[in-house]
Amino acid sequence: MSLSLDPEIAEALAPMADAVRPELGDVEGRRAFWEPIIGAASNGQPMPSDVTMTDHTVTAADGARITVRWYAKDGAKPGSAVLFFHGGGYIFGHIDLFDGPVARYVAASGVPMLSVEYRRAPEFPFPTPLEDAYAALRWLHDRAPELGVDRDRIAVMGDSAGGGLAAALAILTRERGGPKIAHQILIMPMLDDRPPTPDPYIEPYALWSYDDSRTAWPALLGAAAGGPGVPPTAAPARLEDATGLPPAYIEVGQLDVFRDEDLAYAAELSRAGVPVEFHLHPGAPHEFDSIAFKADVAQRATADRVRVLKSL
Repeated sequence: MSLSLDPEIAEALAPMADAVRPELGDVEGRRAFWEPIIGAASNGQPMPSDVTMTDHTVTAADGARITVRWYAKDGAKPGSAVLFFHGGGYIFGHIDLFDGPVARYVAASGVPMLSVEYRRAPEFPFPTPLEDAYAALRWLHDRAPELGVDRDRIAVMGDSAGGGLAAALAILTRERGGPKIAHQILIMPMLDDRPPTPDPYIEPYALWSYDDSRTAWPALLGAAAGGPGVPPTAAPARLEDATGLPPAYIEVGQLDVFRDEDLAYAAELSRAGVPVEFHLHPGAPHEFDSIAFKADVAQRATADRVRVLKSL
């Protein structure tokens, strides 16, 4: 028996079956293709009425001002907090498109989140997105008392490229001796810039394709993508020593092009003594939880994420 889509996911994806995908290397085409899909998925579920959103600005390393959005549940007790990074292959997406998912995490868990409008490639290649992330972490750490946040209970979280950015930030803070990160929650993270050999069992179902990755990584890293000199703060799969990194929750679909690199990263962290909870979802491609949010597997995945958030 070969791999196949979960039937509920297949039903949700059916309207996209005939969509014309952008050509290899077409960043603007991917922005035009994916951002409406992300927005529709974000708005496909009710927006919580008990979550307040407040925008702030953070000064990045180069002096630029970036927006961060604080989501807090009305009446929730002070304590932990999460720094959140949205997906989009480093080349598309905005925090506005992710208001729904972030607010729903906050409503379900009671844990406040700070979503970061990090700058996108290719206009702002590595290390700009990572430095934006680091500036946001420092901002949250510095303002923790006024926000009712325990500095020792700040986690990082992201999906897809946002998951890769969260993992990279954990590595960077270890290198710099920066603010403590209590946990890293990596949802189908994008970790490896080295082009894999396409898996024939995955390729027919790949929502995020191998060509998407071959477009995104050079946009972020330029000619260095796939070469020998890429640091783990750019592509966390390059990590050779995971000692001292924060505990991790990692999940990925079995039909996701990031499957193997996420499995390998979970193993790399485990070999260094880092506590890891790992989930491999059968029949699930990339971003299955957003588009097929009614599917049982998506409901289970969301429940696990909320459980981890509550444990912080």
